[in-house]
Amino acid sequence: MSKKLGFRKALETRLKKSQVAAKKKAISIFTAMSVAHVDDEELTPGEVRNIEKALPRGDIYTGQWCDNLPHGDGKFLWTDGCMYVGEWYKGKMTGKGKFSWPSGATYEGEFKSGFMDGKGTYTGCSGDTYKGSWVMNFKQGEGAHSFSSGDRYEGEWRRGLPDGQGRYQWKNGNHYMGQWRNGLMHGNGTMIWSNGNRYDGTWEDGFPRGNGNFKWPDGSLYVGIWTKDGKDQNGTYYPAGSPSENLDWDPQQVFLEDLKDAKICTGENVSILPSQKMPNWSAMAKRSEGRQRRMVDRKSKNLSYGSDITDVSTAGEGDSKVQDVVVRNPNPENSDIRQSRPQFKKIMKKQGQTISKGHKHYDLMLNLQLGIRHSVGRPGPVVSLDLRPSAFDPKEKVWTKFPPEGSKHTPPHQSCDFRWKDYCPLVFRTLRKLFNVDAADYMLSICGNDALRELSSPGKSGMFFYLTNDDRYMIKTMKKAEVKVLIRMLPAYYNHVWSFQNTLVTKFFGLHCVKLTGTSQKKVRFVIMENLFCTHYAIHRRFDLKGSSHGRTSSKPESEVDPTTTLKDLDLNYIFRLQKLWFQEFCRQVDRDCDFLEQERIMDYSLLIGFHFREVSSPCGSDVPTPTGNQDPLTEDAPRLSQASKDQFPSDRWSSVRLGTNMPARAEKTVRKSDSDSQLVGEPTGVFYDVILFFGIIDILQDYDITKKLEHAYKSMQYDPTSISAVDPKQYSKRFRDFIFKVFVEDT
Repeated sequence: MSKKLGFRKALETRLKKSQVAAKKKAISIFTAMSVAHVDDEELTPGEVRNIEKALPRGDIYTGQWCDNLPHGDGKFLWTDGCMYVGEWYKGKMTGKGKFSWPSGATYEGEFKSGFMDGKGTYTGCSGDTYKGSWVMNFKQGEGAHSFSSGDRYEGEWRRGLPDGQGRYQWKNGNHYMGQWRNGLMHGNGTMIWSNGNRYDGTWEDGFPRGNGNFKWPDGSLYVGIWTKDGKDQNGTYYPAGSPSENLDWDPQQVFLEDLKDAKICTGENVSILPSQKMPNWSAMAKRSEGRQRRMVDRKSKNLSYGSDITDVSTAGEGDSKVQDVVVRNPNPENSDIRQSRPQFKKIMKKQGQTISKGHKHYDLMLNLQLGIRHSVGRPGPVVSLDLRPSAFDPKEKVWTKFPPEGSKHTPPHQSCDFRWKDYCPLVFRTLRKLFNVDAADYMLSICGNDALRELSSPGKSGMFFYLTNDDRYMIKTMKKAEVKVLIRMLPAYYNHVWSFQNTLVTKFFGLHCVKLTGTSQKKVRFVIMENLFCTHYAIHRRFDLKGSSHGRTSSKPESEVDPTTTLKDLDLNYIFRLQKLWFQEFCRQVDRDCDFLEQERIMDYSLLIGFHFREVSSPCGSDVPTPTGNQDPLTEDAPRLSQASKDQFPSDRWSSVRLGTNMPARAEKTVRKSDSDSQLVGEPTGVFYDVILFFGIIDILQDYDITKKLEHAYKSMQYDPTSISAVDPKQYSKRFRDFIFKVFVEDT
């Protein structure tokens, strides 16, 4: 037996050595062919050839080649065993193809810029199979997934999870037909068990919740209101036979017994996505260009070319907002002109002034942090999403004294004596849960060792804005009238954000007041809300759009506009093209949000948009240069991120894509025919840029009060009534939608 094992080990060792030798020989052969066929021969621009090319890391490409990029049909084999066979377009997997993983898993279908996008079939190594629609590597749209466990789901998907109408069939014969949300049964639906039992009614997060009927095969029926905890549950049992039947049946049995095996399969995880395997053709091409330039330099000493390698030696560490930017040549044909220009660096720092000791608002910041720590850390009742009307009562507020020496409930502190007020604390605690805000993280962001940063008000309100150091939360001081509006609309706001998880309206996390004691008796009211631009991406441009034209332009001259400048309607020089499913969801949500604001008599809100121009060298980049300023990007030098900045981006950055956040889109440059204010959206030019979009509806606390009515009457006598911002909420909503649906269009 031992002799056989020894012989087997020797044979395996010899086989491995022969395989390694064969691989080295193949790479050397392919390398020789690549250098001789591609690098030494001068290819005519636009000429397509069939090549075999070994890349620096040992990867091998075989197929059609054009302009120093894979273009046409080709096969790419990575050293880790991944392989793609299919269509390429300018260096990107685009069209029909097949991607294989070393585990044996495969995806066969449509690709777009390296992403699984379109119709396709994924077959996992464990036996999972999904056939249907994909968007940016996510199962999205109509599709069917057969799980290795024997379960099957067929219906609508969103961001990789069942969402919408769908049917789930378990291996044991049970099945559910109805609505889904985030991978769980949610909404109206029917569950039918293999024994014939049946539930028809509403669901929430995978369980019956609200009105529903439970029916047995013999005709017995239970009608009532369902809750998982059983507290508010009540109903009536209707037996099929004689009244003497047992009426002690407990509806909780459905939760404890009938649904215990109704687990939803998640499917297997993909180890690495095809878009993450995209080669950096741009960097390889630049190395090749560098070699050619050095050869030219030897022949002609009177020509001088700038370095085409990005300097990363001074890249900021630990600060994802700091980046090196160098001048690059967007047009190789003019390299003798462009490359002679000196390089420059432009560092983008975090916005705002850090509030340190000596700052006029330093004590206010300490008071705010002490109050938040007390409010969030204070023990409270178990949070339930079903709030009683009393929780929204305007009188529902909690005052706390903060003497410097401390008290039974508050710690000693170095700030002045003040009082702290929480408005509707249970409602905002529940909203934080609804928005998936962890209490510890929330407290750490606002009350940690890092100071807040103060921003000057970008609007006419004169209010102050503060940002947390991690950029997650924005704190805004408020007028008393705004506080009243928020408290008045709080019940409707809560119901709206609970009903529509993709809402674009501002997310509010807390409403508070600091009252200084002593002679001043000064009150400072403020609200804590989500920062739309909390991202690893640098926001290159931002716009505040209302759909009105009077006074809707930036006060800065164009030469002073930078990425922190908030531009307005008349400054807009882009339209944004969204993929079909995203565009449909966007239109639906804008309509819902505008209906809600119109019903609450709110006007003067705006859509805040920020976007990041995607890199040429990134796996999902564009073939066009990144523009700067409001000038024509085709006639200017284009900045690029340094490699150090790119390394700070998370590899799974697409996992957090949702409506209004991290959204991929194409921005098309527009040009206004005249300076007339009547044309808010310019004419498309056909020049496109791949961008990442961030947007949301802000400033939703201005109702159409007597002040706004007087402003409307006064300005209507001086200007076109349709051009001014102060108009009736119904007219404002219609104008806002009409304008936004011209700025955002479907990408065809």
